[in-house]
Amino acid sequence: TEDQMMRIVETRPVPGTQMENVRDLFVFQLFTGLAYSDAQAFDIKQYHKDGDTWVHNGKRIKTGVPYVSALLPPVVDVLERHGWKVPTIPNQKYNCLLKTFGSVIGIEGLHSHLARHSFATWMLSNDAKVQNVMRMLGHTNIKQTMKYAKVLAKDVHDDYSRVGEKLKKKEVM
Repeated sequence: TEDQMMRIVETRPVPGTQMENVRDLFVFQLFTGLAYSDAQAFDIKQYHKDGDTWVHNGKRIKTGVPYVSALLPPVVDVLERHGWKVPTIPNQKYNCLLKTFGSVIGIEGLHSHLARHSFATWMLSNDAKVQNVMRMLGHTNIKQTMKYAKVLAKDVHDDYSRVGEKLKKKEVM
């Protein structure tokens, strides 16, 4: 959920510790949507400034499929604190430590790929177009993207409300 995402962002383990690196790598994935392998291959030199935003058009390591990435404020915060590098943690150790980190902050079942799923759901919940999320994730079709994105009851309710408001305005006209 967005509340859980914010709890992760707001949790600040002791600086310089392994838990800080675990949290920071997860935040990086959570707000870029990058898979573990792509996150570990991150290089700021591949990004360019577009206004106030760092952007990159790349290809996924696993599939070679093109993707678009932008660095949102929580990611920039992580990168600035780590000298514009992503913490390097072996995948198995990372997932093990994520479970521990999640237990400490009251979120069970954290694993690296959950960040990617959460990113897709969060973007769609914040009105990003599914075609754009597909490109952000480096997917080849929308069906693939929809597996990542859970439909939230809140979003369904919001859509009903939005459409209802439009109908009310038409009645007035």
